Amino acid sequence: MRIILALLAALSLLLPTPVAAQKQYNVIDWKAPATLSTYLLQQLHGQYDQRRAAWGQATQSAEQMRAYQDSARARFRRVLGPLPVRTPLRARVTGTLARTGLRIEKVIYESTPGHHVTANLYVPDGKGRRPAVLLFCGHEQESKATESYQKTAILFAQNGFVVLVIDPISQGERMQLTDAAGKPLTRGGTTEHTLLNAQAALLGRSVPAAQLWDNVRGLDYLLTRREVDAERIGCLGNSGGATQTAYFLGFDDRVKVAALCSYVAAGERNLELTGPADGCVMLPGAGRAGLDLTEYPLIFAPKPLLLLAGRYDFVDYASMQATHQELQQAYHLLGQPEQVGMFTYDDGHGISQPKREAAVTWFRRFLLQDATPVREGNLAVLSEKELWCTATGQVNTAFPQEQILTEAYAAEARQLERTRPALTPEQLRALVQQQVQLSAPPPVAAEPKGTAVVQGITWQKVLLRRPGEPPLPLLLALPTGGTPQKVALLLSDAGKASLADSTALIQRYLRQQTAVVLPDLRGQGETTDPAAFNDPKYYNREYRPALLGLHLGRPLLGQRVTDILTVLEWIGGRAELRAAPVEVHASGPVGVAALHAAVLTARINRVELRRTPASFQQILTEPTGKDAYSWVLPGVLRHYDLPQLRQALGGRLMEP
Repeated sequence: MRIILALLAALSLLLPTPVAAQKQYNVIDWKAPATLSTYLLQQLHGQYDQRRAAWGQATQSAEQMRAYQDSARARFRRVLGPLPVRTPLRARVTGTLARTGLRIEKVIYESTPGHHVTANLYVPDGKGRRPAVLLFCGHEQESKATESYQKTAILFAQNGFVVLVIDPISQGERMQLTDAAGKPLTRGGTTEHTLLNAQAALLGRSVPAAQLWDNVRGLDYLLTRREVDAERIGCLGNSGGATQTAYFLGFDDRVKVAALCSYVAAGERNLELTGPADGCVMLPGAGRAGLDLTEYPLIFAPKPLLLLAGRYDFVDYASMQATHQELQQAYHLLGQPEQVGMFTYDDGHGISQPKREAAVTWFRRFLLQDATPVREGNLAVLSEKELWCTATGQVNTAFPQEQILTEAYAAEARQLERTRPALTPEQLRALVQQQVQLSAPPPVAAEPKGTAVVQGITWQKVLLRRPGEPPLPLLLALPTGGTPQKVALLLSDAGKASLADSTALIQRYLRQQTAVVLPDLRGQGETTDPAAFNDPKYYNREYRPALLGLHLGRPLLGQRVTDILTVLEWIGGRAELRAAPVEVHASGPVGVAALHAAVLTARINRVELRRTPASFQQILTEPTGKDAYSWVLPGVLRHYDLPQLRQALGGRLMEP
């Protein structure tokens, strides 16, 4: 036992090797860091090819287009996951600011019990019911106080609309992860969105769905106001707010007119050009469900819809054009071609004055039957503090019992743990196979790639190929003087080179007549995604491949389980190894993949883990932790957690 613990301790202390040392262990003879992202994008294009084929069928007739809308709506609802039930809003107005021709009310409501939403309501002077507009904010930290959003709301109010501007989760007065003084614990709202989305995914939920529910309840509140005409409701948003708007249009049919400015949902072309966006945009499984940029506003058709674009926006302008073209096809088939439009201005990202004017003109045309062009004058805006709805500027400090999302998710996980039924080994294996999206794979082919002799150890280089999966590089060291008595499959998040350079550890295995197999699971070692493509604000060193995997419906953890099973199949096909029992030694989060693989196959005789996460719930109890997406499985906590896997392995599992 002491020897095994010493070996595990050595594994846990290994550090990534310098590039020069890495190269001697390289198996792949092309630019390997591009391998995983290229593979994932190919899978993505394959999914969207299916979507394009379905779209082609939809454009054949109005009946087929309506059927496509119904299908898109159902797929979107499925991907959203469970939503809360309606509970009392407990809405209150905490202050009013008088402005020329209008007033601004400071509104707070509860979208779910104890979860407060802050918003500003712009009400024009005068009596009678008026059309109303929901305005959803982009990623600016000051949110509803952003100058362009204030001016948009004022311009609408000056033209006869009641406007509700809502602070999204993790922006404005609604930071979720703060210290006791209300200071954010992360580097900003996009980081918070992303961390919270990883937590939500474990429960089959998402931050986009949480934002959607806040907005649905915002409309519920708006319709309680005596100033609002419930039959004349509009909705618009910019950037991340446009994505909120698109999701809203796909869900809530109470909206009659809409506009999307700098629309940036994670569609096929955007994912290829710029990679995954932050957590308030990314819907796990959207690609697998065939949902692209057009789907959400398409559900809204043929109601009046305007796209607002900047020709020099960093958001791909061609994607906006393609979305407009598809929507034009749909609106034409549905008999209302004049009710979809696109306004382009020669500027960049955001809802600038020309776009604001175009939006208000569009809304007046359809909600007030007045197409007179609107012009914006000089509009005075207020400071962020002047627009605060809370006394402190943060719901976390204004409400001592504030129910932040991470606490709500943790509470739900604890409830699931208490009520989770006991599973037979067969039931657990079936659930694990479902969670990791495992299918019957084709046979493995092994391609010898030469040898490397390093410090007296001869390493065979092998490239495993399996149709439909990326090539998997590994190293094999065989003991001298006889048939191996065991096979040690060593796994490290740092990759095979970090393990191979631990000469004393490897020689110890070999002296014990143990063959050593060191694979680079996809995205590790040679195939590590370059850091330049993984923005540090997302707190995940492999954010791009992890989020692409979730978008595809193939979590990175599940893909790595597939890799482990591929290596085991190859071991079983080697004459000198097939009879030897296999032990898996894993250090770090990669041990989660080893746990899943061991539950799925008895070919693993023993699993030895060190520094492997205790549970998926750990992601919920450590909300600012890094690299969680590497081992997220959507909805997993509705079925099992890691302790159940450990228990199922019984004596096959060893941990210090």
